[in-house]
Amino acid sequence: MNAHTQESRAPLAPADALRILLEGNERFQKNHKANRDLRLQVEQTSEGQFPLAVVLSCMDSRTSTELVFDQGLGDIFSIRIAGNIVSDDILGSIEYAVAVAGVKLIVVLGHTRCGAIAGACSDVQLGNLTGMLDKIKPSIERAAPLNGDRQAWMDRVAAANVCASIDAILDRSPDVKRLMDKGEVGLAGAMYNVSSGAVEIMHACEHVQRTVPTAGPLQQN
Repeated sequence: MNAHTQESRAPLAPADALRILLEGNERFQKNHKANRDLRLQVEQTSEGQFPLAVVLSCMDSRTSTELVFDQGLGDIFSIRIAGNIVSDDILGSIEYAVAVAGVKLIVVLGHTRCGAIAGACSDVQLGNLTGMLDKIKPSIERAAPLNGDRQAWMDRVAAANVCASIDAILDRSPDVKRLMDKGEVGLAGAMYNVSSGAVEIMHACEHVQRTVPTAGPLQQN
């Protein structure tokens, strides 16, 4: 499988980029990796890169986006930070990806059994970590109340935190919103299950219904 070029990426819609990622996740779950010559992809991307998507995900060692979506070199801009939170620097990176590098899709990817979420829910106090976890705490109130299953509740907080990051991107980046309104870029919230390896697209966030692209099956190059 070849790396994407400007010519192969140009005709793809945001929905196509999402479909490619989800098809890759299906392969990942089945342990059917696409046939890639990574050395060849090093050569193909040496003069430039044309990724399909930018993925904001957690730093958790189990959630490498290239592996989870079965993508190769040059396919994804991967932004990783504990709790997949949004900062000005992360917004700048996303804006570079969509406005300069021409990616088709932004994905905010949370996951089950997230340590950052657990830390926020337990009010952990530890140096600079304290301020970072404070950014997650508003999602605790946004999630459904604890019903006796603490882990299930924390997973709901993680999903609410994905929605909060989506809100932050849309509220704080006019450039991203402009490209989305023009239909040039899509935005999807998703949750990765660390037990099954499955990625599930979320439809519960306030903004997601109008921003998650949908499409039929698509063959990757």
